[in-house]
Amino acid sequence: MTNYDASLPPLNIGAAIDAASKHLVTVRDVVRFAVSRFGEAHLAFGHGNGSSLDEAAYLVCHALALPLDRLDSFLDARLLPEEIDRTLRLIRRRLVERIPAAYLTGEAFLGEYRFHIDERVIVPRSYIAHWLMADTSAWLPAPERIRDALELCTGSACLAIILALALDDAMVTAVDISAPALQVAQRNVADYGLQERVTLCRGDLFDAIEPSSRFDLIVSNPPYVTEESMARLPAEYRHEPQIALAGGDDGLVFVRRILAQSRIHLRPKGTLIVEVGHARERVEAAFPDLPFTWLDVDGVDDAVFLLTREQLPA
Repeated sequence: MTNYDASLPPLNIGAAIDAASKHLVTVRDVVRFAVSRFGEAHLAFGHGNGSSLDEAAYLVCHALALPLDRLDSFLDARLLPEEIDRTLRLIRRRLVERIPAAYLTGEAFLGEYRFHIDERVIVPRSYIAHWLMADTSAWLPAPERIRDALELCTGSACLAIILALALDDAMVTAVDISAPALQVAQRNVADYGLQERVTLCRGDLFDAIEPSSRFDLIVSNPPYVTEESMARLPAEYRHEPQIALAGGDDGLVFVRRILAQSRIHLRPKGTLIVEVGHARERVEAAFPDLPFTWLDVDGVDDAVFLLTREQLPA
């Protein structure tokens, strides 16, 4: 946790930005200014960037149409007054309104993949996506045999799209209860030209599909935030659709339903993969008889579990 002097007067954001507009000259100046202001304002991160510096660099690059991976090459470039104003408008909104950067820029990234994002969907963040972009052979030894995949709680469809791109021959069905979210999903599916392979369905988990539907793989990153944690969410997270975050009293309302219904919708030797935040202890305590396999993704082994059809409750 950041230590700071509580006796200092609150930051006057408007005055600071107005003064800065008269003195900032280079890209380096603007990035430094943003990092300082973000730190003073104690912003919450976790929507793609992990620090004040990452957030400042991303917003400055977006405002100036600069490549993020080559920012160092432009740090000493002098900016036009209108470029400074454009960048400071983004910085002001991030500070005053506490809007996640992805909503300010209308985009979010998972690895190399870019997706359109707005406040109809949560900002994508998924260990399952990172796992799909890495080596899945230990748990999906024959991905070419996966003909049909289902994603529950698709939101922006980022996970469904990455599934389709990772599994060349699979047809993907993506489900969400939110009609506004599916409008965003439709745009992203079209952006990737996957309309023939990704089918979007509106409904409440398995209620959205035909009872006779069977899949080789089911994945989900459902709402899993506990009621207590929902009450303590930073302002940035309150811009996201709460329906996509709230998982009930213990965060496992949707996990229970997925575990109860997945077996009948999986083909023999099919696989279920679910992301639950960092709730391994809570999940194992709630389902002591299930032989969970916890995937190690980016050094994290308490966020994503795997069960085969045969391991699921009948």
